[in-house]
Amino acid sequence: MSFPPGGIVLGLLKCCNLKSTLFTLVLISIARLLFAQEKAIPLYPKNIPNSKRAPANYVEYTDSSGLIRNVTNPVIIPFLPKKGTATGTAVIICPGGGYAVLASAEKSALLAKAFNQVGIAAFVLNYRLPGDEIMVDKTIGPLQDAQTALLLIRKRAAEWGINPHKIGFVGISAGGHLASTAATHFDQPVIDNKEQISLRPDFMVLVYSVILFDTAIASGTRENLIGAAAQPALIDHFSNEKHVTANTPPAFLVHAADDDVVPVKNSLVFYNALLAFNVKASMHIFQAGGHGFGLDNPHNKDKWFHSCINWLQENGF
Repeated sequence: MSFPPGGIVLGLLKCCNLKSTLFTLVLISIARLLFAQEKAIPLYPKNIPNSKRAPANYVEYTDSSGLIRNVTNPVIIPFLPKKGTATGTAVIICPGGGYAVLASAEKSALLAKAFNQVGIAAFVLNYRLPGDEIMVDKTIGPLQDAQTALLLIRKRAAEWGINPHKIGFVGISAGGHLASTAATHFDQPVIDNKEQISLRPDFMVLVYSVILFDTAIASGTRENLIGAAAQPALIDHFSNEKHVTANTPPAFLVHAADDDVVPVKNSLVFYNALLAFNVKASMHIFQAGGHGFGLDNPHNKDKWFHSCINWLQENGF
């Protein structure tokens, strides 16, 4: 059984008939401490770039399935390792959802806490979902948020005990397209960066990720970001395998061969592109598992997360 953050304490409050006011207040205080670690930090304290005033009915909410919809005020949610265990490494987690929704906060938190267990700080990025009704140019909205998140974490690295040269992106499904875009388009900033802080992530972890914008592959992710009738130049621009260079950050890729939502071709082609430029990369392809298996593939006892951590250690992260 799994519980949301603070769920155990809140469950006690609901299930037990607590007569002691003092005891109740103590439990509430503990719950607040559990939630405090996950207080959302707005990416843009003032004006949000590339934004339009959202229509009255465009309000962020979490639906009955736990999916997050209509994000207009992007945030990062920090999950920090216990004091004394931090390695200085940090990851920015980009949830999936086809650029239409964001995966549930609970799923993102489980992954973030897994990184915490090995001393890695994690920041869940709730990025804006591309939409003409809220953006001037919807194609760059998510990337603006990813670049801003990296910029913000590098600026505040000392505060969080993070090595600014050990920060990577972890992309899940469509979030992997965003992560791989950030890793292959870092030299084309879409944000204001007056301090000229590097926007190049130090590594990327791509889990059953959309990477190709190959029109031969049906893709709601592609259509949601650039439209169904996008011009070839725009399609090529966001086909991230075409933008790998010798300076592309190292990558760890995970996929299942039988994924019928995001074909394994995405990882295979990207991996070959990395090899062509001698970029350090490792790829873990499961025989079966489909799409969206998360931390544990029910078809296989191998733990890709453990392999990922070993790979990070192998490469000095």
